[in-house]
Amino acid sequence: MASLRVESAAAGRRLRATRAGRPTALRLLLLLGAVLKPQESLAQLLTTPDNLDSERKVMESYKEKVQDCWQNYTNDMDSIEKDWCDWAIISRPYSLLQYCLETLAEDFDLGFPNPWAERIIIETHQIHFANCTLLEPTFSDPPEGVLLALIIAPICLIPFLVTLVVWKSKDSEAHA
Repeated sequence: MASLRVESAAAGRRLRATRAGRPTALRLLLLLGAVLKPQESLAQLLTTPDNLDSERKVMESYKEKVQDCWQNYTNDMDSIEKDWCDWAIISRPYSLLQYCLETLAEDFDLGFPNPWAERIIIETHQIHFANCTLLEPTFSDPPEGVLLALIIAPICLIPFLVTLVVWKSKDSEAHA
């Protein structure tokens, strides 16, 4: 392995250099500049009590607004005659709830879905859709005789088709 050169700094301290001759500190600064966006700085990455308080206030405000979405949704669902398993009936209130949650997340600069929105959606499903099941028929395997016929028929056709192709190709060679 190649040895590292040492360059002298202006203050007389020595900085390690990489094989290319650039000081390590300079490479670290370049790497940091590449990772951080131009508008970011190291000071913005540090959390302060003021940042935590403002973030906490934003989350509390967001929770209150989410509760407003939930209240509007429950009012809409209570007006429906307990036929909550029919998508044609409940699609509008459910879509309005989702739109409200997505819009609030965007307004508060949060991602969607986020823990509070997920909690509301899960609570919705537990309260309103717990007894809804799909009424689709369940399919079972066909009887064994039908299954064997469906498997054996193609297997028996393959030798017949191969014989037919070979016979026709020999017949066309005889005419040529």
